[in-house]
Amino acid sequence: MPLRAPRPSLVAACVALACAAAPAAASARIVEGGQAPTEATPTCPDSPCLAVSRTTGYQAKVVDRRDHYVIPADGKIVAFTIKLGAPNKRQIKFFEDNFGKASGGLTVLRRGERLFGRVVAASPVYQLSDYFGQTVQFPLDRALPVEKGNIIGLTIPTWAPVLTNLLEDGSSWRASRGLTACDDTDRQTAQTSVGALTQYRCLYRARLTYTATVITNPTPNKPAKKTTVGG
Repeated sequence: MPLRAPRPSLVAACVALACAAAPAAASARIVEGGQAPTEATPTCPDSPCLAVSRTTGYQAKVVDRRDHYVIPADGKIVAFTIKLGAPNKRQIKFFEDNFGKASGGLTVLRRGERLFGRVVAASPVYQLSDYFGQTVQFPLDRALPVEKGNIIGLTIPTWAPVLTNLLEDGSSWRASRGLTACDDTDRQTAQTSVGALTQYRCLYRARLTYTATVITNPTPNKPAKKTTVGG
């Protein structure tokens, strides 16, 4: 069941489980991938009401940093959070007539050369229409295994109001569209299957409003070095 706001108890429970399975003298970290010093706000219900449609995307850069959505260490994603705009009835009708009901899910990508990305893990796709105007967290029944360097992405098979205004601060996101189709937001390019490989050629100067909760694998503490006194 989705939560209308991130709950520390969920994260604490996940950490407890991770630690219970870990050897003594080990530590795990909780990381909110995508959390940035400046908050991203969806446009809707402002005009224009901007939305992501029929694609998989990831935040390539937030202002001057490229690491906010990069997995920092091997571990698992246990939940993800989406901040949704609040489109009005006219805006909702427009998007639903063209794309269907709002929906979205989390996608983990392994980057390759020439802007290729392969889907290595994915959450279920959730219906979002009941949560417009809210920040909603989706705890995952099955955690997604991730590796250091993977990218946290978002798949929108229909549409979702998770997009800021165009920005001039350096922020940008990439979509799974060919370079000649960057303006074709009607074409279905969402990467919904694990193993799917495509290029993320299209770059847009805005921010996507999502984050993911990562629990890194426990790392055993290094044993103290032995020293011998007197030779």
